[in-house]
Amino acid sequence: MTMMPLLKGYPVSLAVLDYGLFRVNSNGRVIGICGYLVRTSVDEHVLIDTGFPSKYTEDFRAASDEDRLYEFGEVLVCGPDNLPAAQLARCDVVPEAINLVVQTHTHIDHIGGIADFKQAPMLISAIERALPRPLYWGDVQPVEWPDRRYIQLQEDCDIGPDFSIMLVPGHAPGQLAMLLRLPETGPVLLTSDAISRPAEIDEKFAGSMDEEAAVKSAARLMAMAEAENAFVIYGHDPQQWDEIKKAPHTYS
Repeated sequence: MTMMPLLKGYPVSLAVLDYGLFRVNSNGRVIGICGYLVRTSVDEHVLIDTGFPSKYTEDFRAASDEDRLYEFGEVLVCGPDNLPAAQLARCDVVPEAINLVVQTHTHIDHIGGIADFKQAPMLISAIERALPRPLYWGDVQPVEWPDRRYIQLQEDCDIGPDFSIMLVPGHAPGQLAMLLRLPETGPVLLTSDAISRPAEIDEKFAGSMDEEAAVKSAARLMAMAEAENAFVIYGHDPQQWDEIKKAPHTYS
């Protein structure tokens, strides 16, 4: 599939958005829930993922009970400050300024704002959009596909100068990762949950939706990172989360 570029400018800044904290039951690992905001040289704004549904910011214990998320882990932090609009405000960006939403996949901690920012098209993998409903969590799938403009990705593509999107299935059937090149930082690879943390590689992605596909996708991404000498930001790496710059601070 050949896609017309969606962006005119090249990336000039990347902000890591803080959507809260979560503790995994099986190993006690505490992970950050993140999204990203990319600004281009012509003041376009790309929002990547939107965290938990807003009901979690109102009462995350009640929301977890409703979704049975407690079976997997515990939401530790998720308040109004962790909503996309509040995180964008840290970057002096209003919701109406978003030009494109990238949905890396449709698990519960990534799709909270799937019905928001409707002025912007949503870029999503075709295979994931073809699901009857977003993945959400386990067999709990309460969210319908909202009525909005979708751009369905069927293969790797460049969505603008120095901004590439890769299909990397395994963690989810339509998992996406992003490679962008910033003026000062240089190449940055956003693995999203294709590689949530480096140790997953040695663990062979045990427990993933498709372990074999996840291993292949990770190998491709790490080869890309090496070839590009890229700064890699993983999806949910506890150590990196403590060290990484977060909004309003940016990588440029």
